[in-house]
Amino acid sequence: MDRPRIDPGHPALASLLGRWRGTTRLEPGPWGAERTVDAEMTFTLVAGGSAVVQSYRHTEPDGGHFEGHGIFTVDPDRQDVLWYYVNSMSPAPAAPARCTWHDGVLQVERHTGAGSTRHTLSVSDGVLIDVAELRKEDPTHTDLGDRAAADGAMASYKPFMTSRYQRDFGARQM
Repeated sequence: MDRPRIDPGHPALASLLGRWRGTTRLEPGPWGAERTVDAEMTFTLVAGGSAVVQSYRHTEPDGGHFEGHGIFTVDPDRQDVLWYYVNSMSPAPAAPARCTWHDGVLQVERHTGAGSTRHTLSVSDGVLIDVAELRKEDPTHTDLGDRAAADGAMASYKPFMTSRYQRDFGARQM
C-alpha cells in the first residue's frame, strides 16, 4: 500500500522533530490563575515515517500536571497535514483537524459547538513557539473575557497558553 510519508524533509514538521524544553505561560481563566510552568514537548517520527507523534507535558507548582498527545499525518488525497490531539482536560475530538502551513508557521483550528481552539507553532532562531488560543462561540459566555460585537459576532481568538522552548540537545533525536 502506498501511504504518504513524512520524512525529515517534510516542510511542515521537519523543524519540530526532537525534544524541546521550556516554559508555558497560562493566562488567567477557568483553569486557574495566571502562571508560568515548566514544560516540554517532543515530536517523534513514527510508523515508518508516515506520522509524527507530539507529546506535551507541563508541571504545576503543586506537582500536578497537564498532558496532551497528538498525531500529525498527511491526507493522502489533498497532501496537507492532519492533526488529531487529545489531552487530560478536554473530551476527545470527533475527527482530526486540518493544518495550514505558510511561511514556516504551522497552524491548526479545531471547532466545536462551544468554541474554537487555534494552535500556532513556529521555529525561529532555534526557539519553538507554541501559542494556543480560544474563541467562544456563545456570546453569553464570558469566562475568557469575550464580548460580542454589536452585530453579535465574537471577538477574535484570545491566547490562553504561550510556550517557548529550546531544543534539548542532550536528548536522543528521533
